[in-house]
Amino acid sequence: MDLVNIVQSYILKILEEAGPGMKVMLLDAETTPIVSLAFAQSALMRQEVYLFERLQSKPHNEDLRHLKCIVIARPEDSIKMLCTELANPRYGSYYINFTNLISKASIKQLAEADMQEVVRDIKEIYTDYLPIGAHIFGLNIPSPLQPLGSRWVESSLQRCSQALSSLLLALKMSPAIRYQDGSGPASLLAQSVRQIIAREGGLFEAGAAENNTPILLILDRREDPVTPLLTQWTYQAMVHELVGINNNRVSLANTPGITKDLQDIVLSSSQDEFYAANLYSNFGEIGQTIKILMEDFQNKAKSHQKIESISDMKNFVENYPQFKKMSGTVSKHVTLVSELSRLVGLRKLLEISEVEQELVSDGDHSTMLKQVSELIQRESVSLEDARRLVMLFTLRFESQSNNGIRSLLSHLRKRGGESEARQVQNLQRFAGINARHGDLFGDSGGATNQITGKFFKGLKGVENVYTQHQPLVKKIVEDLVRGRLKNNFPFLGAPFEGKVTNVVVFIIGGITYEEAYTVHQMNANLRTQIILGGTSILNSTSFIQQVDQAIPPATAKNQSI
Repeated sequence: MDLVNIVQSYILKILEEAGPGMKVMLLDAETTPIVSLAFAQSALMRQEVYLFERLQSKPHNEDLRHLKCIVIARPEDSIKMLCTELANPRYGSYYINFTNLISKASIKQLAEADMQEVVRDIKEIYTDYLPIGAHIFGLNIPSPLQPLGSRWVESSLQRCSQALSSLLLALKMSPAIRYQDGSGPASLLAQSVRQIIAREGGLFEAGAAENNTPILLILDRREDPVTPLLTQWTYQAMVHELVGINNNRVSLANTPGITKDLQDIVLSSSQDEFYAANLYSNFGEIGQTIKILMEDFQNKAKSHQKIESISDMKNFVENYPQFKKMSGTVSKHVTLVSELSRLVGLRKLLEISEVEQELVSDGDHSTMLKQVSELIQRESVSLEDARRLVMLFTLRFESQSNNGIRSLLSHLRKRGGESEARQVQNLQRFAGINARHGDLFGDSGGATNQITGKFFKGLKGVENVYTQHQPLVKKIVEDLVRGRLKNNFPFLGAPFEGKVTNVVVFIIGGITYEEAYTVHQMNANLRTQIILGGTSILNSTSFIQQVDQAIPPATAKNQSI
C-alpha cells in the first residue's frame, strides 16, 4: 500500500493509453500538487508531456491541435471550466481523468459541450488526495472546522469524504468504520463516508477475506494537542518544524548567506535517495551520515580531476550526470542540516526540548513549574518557544489546584507576549481537559506512561533523551490491531471482531511527521499495514494558527485562567 506508487501507476497508465505523441497536461488547482508530489517534471517529460497548463474558466485563443491533452481534475471543481474548454478546444484530442466519482449528469454536460467531438476518453482515477509519502496523505485544509471546533465547515466535510472514498477505492477497500466517541466531526465524517460506500456499493471491493476486514479509523486532533507542540528531532519532522515543508518544497530564502539555487529545494523520498534513507534519522545520526556523504563526494570529485587518457575522458562523460546529481544532493542536504543546526543553537532547543519531554512524560509539578518559569523569563528563549512551554505545562497540569498557570502567563505578558498568553488560553478551551474525552497523560495508565527512551548518538553535544514522548495515535492503533480498543471508539454499523491487517487512520485537524514516523515503525513491527492521513500536515506554528481560528476574538476576551 504505497500511495505514491498508486498515484504514479494511475498517471503512467493514462499516458500509455493516450498513445505516442506530444502531450499537454491540463490540471486544476487541487490536482497540480497531487501530480507534482508523485512525479518530477523531468519524469513526465520523458513520457512526452512537454507542456503543463492550469484549467481556467476563461476561453483561450491559442490553437495547439498538434497536442494531445491529458486532463486530470477534480469533478467537483472543474466541470464548468471543462465545458468552457471543450466549447472552444485548443488541443486536438482530450483524455479526461477525474480523481473521484463522476456523476452521469456531469458526463452529460461534457458530452453536450463537446460539439467538435475532441474527447477521446473519460475515466475515474482514484487519486483525490496528496500522496505525501508511501503511507502518508494530506488534504491541505488548514482549518476544517467552524469556530469553537465542534462543527464542520461544510465544504471541508465534503472534501474529506470525497478524499477518503477515493483512497478506499484506490486501495480496493470496503472497510468497517470506527470513530472517536464524543467528537461530532468524527461521527459526521464517518456517516458521510459510509453513505458514499452504500450508494456506490458495487465499486467498493472488500479489501480482505472474511474475518480480515480493513478498518477506517477517524480521530480528532483535539484529543492529542501535545504532539504538534513538541520540538522534533528526526530529519523530516525537524525540517517541517524549524523551516517548513509545503508539498515537499522547502524555502530557505531566509537562511543567512544562502545561494540563489538553494533558496527553494525539493525534499521527496521518491526522487531523493539520501532523503528516503534518512528522513526518520535523528539529528545526531544525520550529522554522521552527512559527513560520510561529503567524504564520498570528495573522493569522487578527486577521481574526476584525473583525466589523463581517452579512457578517463570516456568514464568522465559516462559518470558526469550521476556526479552532477550527487553534487546537487550534497549541496542541498549540507545546507539544510547546517541551517537546522544553526536554529537549534540559536533557539536553545536542546535545553527546551529536554524540559518539554519531562513535561509530557513523568515530570512532577513543582519541578516543572520551576524549570518552565526560569526558561520563559530568559531573553535568549524566544517568545514562540516560551509560548509552547507554557501551553504544554497548561495541558499537563490544568486540573491541579494551585497549578501556577497564572504566574506563567504573567511572565509571558511581562515580556510583551500578550497575544501568546491569549493563545495559551485559547488552546485550553480548544483542547484542554474539558474538551477532551480520552486519557491523554496516562493518569489511568494511558499512552504517555508507556514510554521508551531513544538516545541520540554520534554528534557531539547530542547525548540526552529527547524522544520519550509517544503520540496518542500509537496507543490507539496498537489497541485496535490487538483487539483491545475500548467502546469509546464505536463502530458505525455492526461491530467487526476479526483479524485487523489493514488500517486507514484519518485525523481531523491534521497529522504530524512525528506521527508519520510512529506509523512507519508500527508498519515495520506489526503484521498490519497502516496508512495515516489528515486534513493537513502540522507543525507547532500551523497548529497554533488552527487553534486561534477556532476561538473567535470576542469569545477569547471573555475567558480567563
